[in-house]
Amino acid sequence: MTQQEAPSQRTTIKRVPQRGDYQRDTIYQILDEGLVCQVGFVADGQPVVIPTAYGRVDDTLYIHGSPASRMLKTLLQGIDICVTVTLIDGLVLARSAFHHSMNYRSVVVFGTATLVQDAEQKLVALKAFTEHVIPGRWPEVRQPSRNELAGTLVLSLPLVEASAKLRTGGPLDDAADYELQVWAGEIPLKLTAAVPITDSRSPRQIEIPAYASNYIRHSNLARFSQYL
Repeated sequence: MTQQEAPSQRTTIKRVPQRGDYQRDTIYQILDEGLVCQVGFVADGQPVVIPTAYGRVDDTLYIHGSPASRMLKTLLQGIDICVTVTLIDGLVLARSAFHHSMNYRSVVVFGTATLVQDAEQKLVALKAFTEHVIPGRWPEVRQPSRNELAGTLVLSLPLVEASAKLRTGGPLDDAADYELQVWAGEIPLKLTAAVPITDSRSPRQIEIPAYASNYIRHSNLARFSQYL
């Protein structure tokens, strides 16, 4: 799939279409770097947007939660949903107030979520949730019990109708404004982790694992420099 080929009409980027990208690897890289998605749907005639964690396995996005969750109970009705993920890479300060912007990478997914009933697939999804947030964590922790599995709903959403939109680089001012004596440029932003805080009830001999002490969200921002 090329950058210009949208998978459907509703995923087609209409505002600044040159920033759109429909390639699988672009969409996957943004989803894998993000931590929280926004799930949009209609419940009782009202639009609702709920933030939640997620995980990805190949061409499928997974979301999970309690069987009592209003969001999950509503999604189980087979309604259309919209899932978005946004990464903010920088603040773009132009010479004019009008042209201030942000550098970002975002993904929008449309579709219908379905309940994961197979126990093995459910475990794969739960592992994906954990490894998405903390790579290397799943092999060390206790695996979910039968009761915990029964008390967790997992929904799958195929990444078929998905699109990405990105902006990188500095401000784009009007030609006359480049003569203004006003500082312009970008303030880069990134998510960084502070020093881990060990739980007070942990035995002293347990050391902080490397995946916690060296935690970082790996970015693929450099490959997206063409989006302006």
